[in-house]
Amino acid sequence: MDATERTPEDDGRVAVVTGAAGGVGRALVDLLVDQGYAVVAEDVAPAVERYWSGGSVVPLRVDVTAPGSAEQAVATAEAEFGRLDLLVNNAARFLRKPIADSTDEDLDGVFAVNVGGAFRHARAAVEALARTRGSIVTVTSISGLVGMPNQSVYAMTKGALVQLTRQLAIELAPRGVRVNAVAPGAIDTDFIAEARGADPDPEATAAAVLARHPLGRISTPEDVARAIAFLASPAASGITGTIVSVDGGYVAQ
Repeated sequence: MDATERTPEDDGRVAVVTGAAGGVGRALVDLLVDQGYAVVAEDVAPAVERYWSGGSVVPLRVDVTAPGSAEQAVATAEAEFGRLDLLVNNAARFLRKPIADSTDEDLDGVFAVNVGGAFRHARAAVEALARTRGSIVTVTSISGLVGMPNQSVYAMTKGALVQLTRQLAIELAPRGVRVNAVAPGAIDTDFIAEARGADPDPEATAAAVLARHPLGRISTPEDVARAIAFLASPAASGITGTIVSVDGGYVAQ
């Protein structure tokens, strides 16, 4: 079954998606709605309220690091739609710095969003997901699987998410909750474009990155969104504790 096809099981499902205002998050919300989901679209950016204004999507403008934001997202899903079937931990901060230049503020700030946000949302969602035998999908990165130059802080956070995924898969399996992750390589998003803006030779860097992807292209937000939707679907009912690389073959080398 194609992961983009709507199935009878999809209709009536409810998701919370963090980092929903751009890139993978925005593509995913659109895809989930096409599949029949209702979605709480969570982001700190004002754009989240411009993209969606009702119907099957409830925009929630909050910071994933703010106390109570995770509980607010889960409560909104249950209050607006009566249940929660899927949590997607997508909110993230990227940092490209050598360790010698990385500050304590860098360390604390990136961990707070990437790891703290995912941990708190998973904790807040456990009971609701157990009631529906739902699932969690976290967006990590190939930076959490292999070494990358100048990504010591960012890569640590993504590695932590890989292990959080495996731990929660074992812990929540007896309650019927599946937990998986996707690990994108380079993605064609504003998120990456902004990071490259500070590069002294962004064209050379972009060419070098592309050369490391055996498929000869970098992934799109839609590529990643489709992988997330598959892992959340009934077609993946036997899959938990798995990290799916969406990277054009990067980590297979």
